[in-house]
Amino acid sequence: MGVKVEGAERISELWARAPALTAEELTRATWEAELLLEREIKDLTPVGVGGAGGLRGSIAARQPRVMADNVLGAVGTSVAHALPVELGTKPHFPPIEPLRDWVERKLDVPEKDSYGVALRIARKIAARGTLAVGMFHRAFGATRGQVELMYSAARERIVQGLGGGS
Repeated sequence: MGVKVEGAERISELWARAPALTAEELTRATWEAELLLEREIKDLTPVGVGGAGGLRGSIAARQPRVMADNVLGAVGTSVAHALPVELGTKPHFPPIEPLRDWVERKLDVPEKDSYGVALRIARKIAARGTLAVGMFHRAFGATRGQVELMYSAARERIVQGLGGGS
């Protein structure tokens, strides 16, 4: 997902005039935005059998990288089931054993009964799929204005660092 920064042309000009200052301020704004997004995404992420250390705990901001004339930031996870949680799934028959584990831990179903409950859940997923949680999408939408303000403030700090002139 990208952010359209008001005055981006101005930032390009500032990068040419003061690359170190511009990179520093944009890195600062990117890191601040990433940490905000990380918190908001985690708040929207369901807690599975892994508890807060599962999918939610795997979501992290990555240190911003300065490229030739921009700064790249990312908030993500390497957990394989993050994408199906984010986007939902089409109908499919999921493996029973992970569902049994989930049923036992999350629903507190005794082990002797967990196979039958997991099988019913699997059949429902096979018929309907799973709903999207959209934690990344929703968090980005909810914080977009704040993130844009962070970059506008960075642009102003750069201008001030250059003596406030144009």
